[in-house]
Amino acid sequence: MTDHAVELYGMVFDDLIELCSSLTPEQWDLETDCPGWSVKDNISHLNGIESMLLGRPAPDHEVEPKPWIRNPVGASNEVPVDYRRPWPPSKVLEEFREIASERMKALSALTDEDLAAESWTPIGPGTLRDLLNIRVMDFWVHEQDIRRAVDKPGGLDTPVAAHAFGRHRTAIPFVVGKKAGAPDGTTVVVEVAGQEPFGVRVDGKRAGLTDALPQDPDVRLSMDLDTFNRLCTGRGDPEPLKRNVAVEGDAELGARILDQINFMI
Repeated sequence: MTDHAVELYGMVFDDLIELCSSLTPEQWDLETDCPGWSVKDNISHLNGIESMLLGRPAPDHEVEPKPWIRNPVGASNEVPVDYRRPWPPSKVLEEFREIASERMKALSALTDEDLAAESWTPIGPGTLRDLLNIRVMDFWVHEQDIRRAVDKPGGLDTPVAAHAFGRHRTAIPFVVGKKAGAPDGTTVVVEVAGQEPFGVRVDGKRAGLTDALPQDPDVRLSMDLDTFNRLCTGRGDPEPLKRNVAVEGDAELGARILDQINFMI
């Protein structure tokens, strides 16, 4: 039986290949909400990371300073993107198809023991399964970047979207307790259209997801999935996005949470 993380990986590869196969040359050059990156650059970024995970060497390429590179992670991410900028879209997509095929062959051969093995992840030590789950979320976020740029909405009611929402949800206690500094005893409910609502409680200066939904929360935030995704990942200007959010209860704390909700590097 195929592991769920591997199954989702295959789904998101297929979704992106189908989407990008429909694009015109002009659409590949459209800017996305990732500063400095076009549609093609988003796929180049995914190609670079998945090539690395296949054990292929990184390109020997030096990137000139760019205004959107603000930290070491950004500088590292820019190398495979900038290296592929002279490539035509067809070559970038052809590489993506080839990488998808090779990655799925490798992932499909993994055992439960392999998936439970210790692994580096972008958020610290974990297992290989943890890494795959993070990668699926990242793929979906970039798929949405592309869909917005080319005005082809979709992918918001799929198993992959539900998975990405679940990953975003796990970061909200950190946002509420640490970044927004909500006081001890605070409860927050977040309602995202099409997904299960969830609660957060600050207990002993640490925040966590609640087992049961708080009935009378200090703050209730309600929004659609696209808005939640974009706010959590820092896509676009947050000010108009915040106007898509209904805030009930403590308005000042609600505003503070929304100001701090971007958890992406």
